[in-house]
Amino acid sequence: MNNNDNEFNAINGNNLASVYELISTYGMEATPQAMEILFNEAMLIERTQHLGVGHYERSNNRLDYANGYKPKRVKTRIGELDLSVPQTRNSDFYPNCLEKGLRSERALNIALSEMYVNGVSTRRVSKIIESMCGTSVSSQMVSNAAKKLDSALNAWRERPLGKIEYLMVDARYEQVRVDNLVRDCAVLIALGIDDKGKREVLGVQVSLSEAEVYWREFLGDLQKRGMHGTKLIISDAHSSIKAARKAIMPGVAWQRYQLHLQQNAQAYVTKQSKKRVVAA
Repeated sequence: MNNNDNEFNAINGNNLASVYELISTYGMEATPQAMEILFNEAMLIERTQHLGVGHYERSNNRLDYANGYKPKRVKTRIGELDLSVPQTRNSDFYPNCLEKGLRSERALNIALSEMYVNGVSTRRVSKIIESMCGTSVSSQMVSNAAKKLDSALNAWRERPLGKIEYLMVDARYEQVRVDNLVRDCAVLIALGIDDKGKREVLGVQVSLSEAEVYWREFLGDLQKRGMHGTKLIISDAHSSIKAARKAIMPGVAWQRYQLHLQQNAQAYVTKQSKKRVVAA
């Protein structure tokens, strides 16, 4: 399993962007659904702004009338999206946010991964939709979009798991606001490889620390969701991870990340000998 050390190499970076990259690359099967929600809500908002009034609202400022939706299937790197493009009755309307969003597909993937880890916030959703629409958005519209996104991401977060032969776990620390205080919290992450060789992010959890109790909770949650058939757990040599593994998955073998082992070993090697030792 040494080749898979590189999968978690990025997690030891300076910020959570690498974690979001990992999630968007090896997980987020709910991404197409969440992306559809983002695009559909942004297009609906753009049509509302084009009409000058809200849905079913009466006003002298009305410029046109809504006229249903037109289905549109769009191919992206994460799969096909089935979108509902809003139509208008008397004007030639086409949402600009659709093309703008497709050009920023990678950024949207990362943003969705961030919301998977940290939760869906109206502030974050507002920022995304405003960047897609190019204008400010009402709080009610943002709230509606946030609720739909939260439902989609939560369903993926709690999805059932299957046979995972190899389980890689790691953590990094990030400043998180807890009870109005900013403190360093541990972001626990699990990457699994099934019996067909498919890699998948199984879960991410923000905890107060890497204490054994949090690792027990994290591993236990994976099992409750149906993870089984695990042959090997790969992690660093953190005592809390090892203790949690013995408590929750006692019959599963453990291996230390070879990359971490090599890095620690290099600390005892002189500069003159380091190149020769690393090459060996």
